[in-house]
Amino acid sequence: MDAEVMIRLSGVGKTYDDGTIAVHGLDLEVERGELVCLVGPSGCGKSTTLKMINRLIEHTTGTIEIAGKDVTRQDPVQLRRGIGYVIQQVGLFPHQKIIANVMTVPLLYGESRATARERARELLELVGLDPATYADRYPSQLSGGQQQRVGVARALAAKPPVLLMDEPFGAVDPLVRLRLQDEFLRLQRELGVSVVFVTHDIDEAVRLGDRVAVFATGGRLAQYDTPARLLGRPADDFVADFVGSTSGLRRLDVTPLDPAHLEPLDAVTTGDLGAAIDVGSTLGHALAVLLRDDAGMVGVRDGARFVGVLTPNGIHRALRAALAEMTEATPAG
Repeated sequence: MDAEVMIRLSGVGKTYDDGTIAVHGLDLEVERGELVCLVGPSGCGKSTTLKMINRLIEHTTGTIEIAGKDVTRQDPVQLRRGIGYVIQQVGLFPHQKIIANVMTVPLLYGESRATARERARELLELVGLDPATYADRYPSQLSGGQQQRVGVARALAAKPPVLLMDEPFGAVDPLVRLRLQDEFLRLQRELGVSVVFVTHDIDEAVRLGDRVAVFATGGRLAQYDTPARLLGRPADDFVADFVGSTSGLRRLDVTPLDPAHLEPLDAVTTGDLGAAIDVGSTLGHALAVLLRDDAGMVGVRDGARFVGVLTPNGIHRALRAALAEMTEATPAG
């Protein structure tokens, strides 16, 4: 059965009164439960596209549908209440406690205070903030990373099928950003919400996205693809330049480990292997463990059972195989 399309943009464009074209003829589909990243240089239309989905900006051409319904045929306020929205500045109410911030949307929907409070406590727990510790604090008493977690919890409080995020982790330091990305991925998979995520960072895009849309200057969609295909087969020179010369290294983080590229255990005992990784790991994770332990090999487990050994040669073969597979799957012309 075909995947269900949650968000569909067909021929969508935005031209301002002065003639500036922000987005041009955009066709884009986001499937239910999919996380799609929009990435590109400043002024390419990615944030404009996000805001057209919830009608903070009205599109001038084409149609936008959510769950098969044209957004222009819905009351904009009601539309936005059914869409989670997270921005870089978070936008928490400074004079309200954290629990009250998260309860805001359920209360607007007419939920009882008791139900809204229970939902808020559940969500704070989900985003890694113990409600016993954080519920009665004010935003100013939280770090930037903690405030972003509250922003995500508030956006999810009404159980929206769609979540829009505009550079949500851009204002926090790199280590906190990585932790937030990991926790958000876990949360998104657990809840199955469809996400459109704007970022200027190609590393963040390929790390998070099931698919990545690269926008070029002038609001043109240059490529819409999986991270692996985007890195391995850029559609044109613009995408190749934007992805950059380190695309081979980035591809490690989106290429899953294949048991076919493992060496047999043979004479190596499991006690000699040191650290081990799971068979579902990426090549990037495998390489990081190899470099950290300086052992020349890393054991690979399937549950409690060792299935082989990965060496630097195995990583090289895996990358070559992944690139060859993408080349064969790409039509000529």
